[in-house]
Amino acid sequence: MRQALVSLALAGLVATTAAAQAPQPAFPGAVGWAAVTPGGRGGKIIRVTNLNADGPGSLFAALKEKGPRIIVFEVGGVIDMGRKEWKITEPYFTIAGQTAPSPGITLIKGGLDLRTNDVIIRHIRVRTGADGQAKRSGWEADAFSTVSANRVIVDHCTFSWAIDENMSASGPRFTGATPDDWRNGTSRNITFQYNLASEGLADSSHPKGEHSKGSLIHDNVTNILIWRNIYAHNVERSPLFKGGVRGAVVNNLIYNPGKRAIHYNLMALEWGNRPYQVGQMSAVGNVLRGGPSTDERLSFFMLGGDGDIEYYAKDNVAVDKHGAPLPMFGRYGITKAKLIEAKEPVSWPAGLPVMPAADLETHILAEAGARPWDRDEDDIRVLYFIAEGRGEIINDEKDVSAYPKQKETRAPFVEADWNLETMEPKSGVYPKKAAR
Repeated sequence: MRQALVSLALAGLVATTAAAQAPQPAFPGAVGWAAVTPGGRGGKIIRVTNLNADGPGSLFAALKEKGPRIIVFEVGGVIDMGRKEWKITEPYFTIAGQTAPSPGITLIKGGLDLRTNDVIIRHIRVRTGADGQAKRSGWEADAFSTVSANRVIVDHCTFSWAIDENMSASGPRFTGATPDDWRNGTSRNITFQYNLASEGLADSSHPKGEHSKGSLIHDNVTNILIWRNIYAHNVERSPLFKGGVRGAVVNNLIYNPGKRAIHYNLMALEWGNRPYQVGQMSAVGNVLRGGPSTDERLSFFMLGGDGDIEYYAKDNVAVDKHGAPLPMFGRYGITKAKLIEAKEPVSWPAGLPVMPAADLETHILAEAGARPWDRDEDDIRVLYFIAEGRGEIINDEKDVSAYPKQKETRAPFVEADWNLETMEPKSGVYPKKAAR
């Protein structure tokens, strides 16, 4: 009996020790390879107290601070970036957009260029826009992109009106001598979840011409999870995996893509004589709905270029704007690329929840994007148009709207109201703080 009790005690001690050693999720509901990034946990609280593009009390100043930090907001409204992209290089931070007073934080006329590690970004909006720039004039900002970043989770954000991509993961293709070096030199361990990436601008100021794009996942990016996002009104790249990318595309709603929805392309012109790497993609539980701008007979997944891909697909739905089924596979280009159909998921993060595709649309329209409890007018417009089968690909933000002109609001950040480990409200309810 005593030996049995000792064994039980030891087993309990082992279990307790293992639980204590298990990495803590970034916040409840964080998933994927980036789910356990600490972000700014345990660091200093930095309060954003104004809507200036830089300087003391600004968001950009907080991003440039060194050391672990949790960025909270005592101000709500619009930050005009002045047609600049913020290059963010200091690691270990959390942007807690959920702490801002209503209507939250919206960045306009710019984009975020993240070049660091261990980052959590939640509940902000980025609306890039052409800002009156002439067609082909060279203004080509992403709304959001990682560049050689590691362990980054972007949750419940809105990205729209980008001149390049709305929401991407990127970096140099071929840093170092080996494929492992290449993978370590570009973005890796990235999660995009519950974001709204919409209305990439088509015929705008990008020097290449048409460039309405959802997500570019650049060559050799590894452990990328795209989970429960909405892509709406982008010509293509919802998402695009380039050569050698390894990741999963799960439970996303893709509405009104133009020429391509999900696709893969290793371009020989870019790889030269380097050995091609086989890409990996698991596409599970996604819904593609054609809309007014969608090509007839557009395929759910398309393969281009010269590189092979291991591809696992399950429970995906693709229909045109009338509800008729669309093809699940297509090609562009006469190339040697092979579709290697896998029988089990490839590049699949542990413990990932998967919703049946039949249940996805109602859930994702209610939950995706910044601050679902406190949406702005443009998110409401986009989401309602998806539900109604309306909307189209645009060339300029003025085709559908204008930059928001929200009144500045203020409310104190009260540390006692928040769990500083997860930046979730202790009450369990996100506050829609009244302005004062």
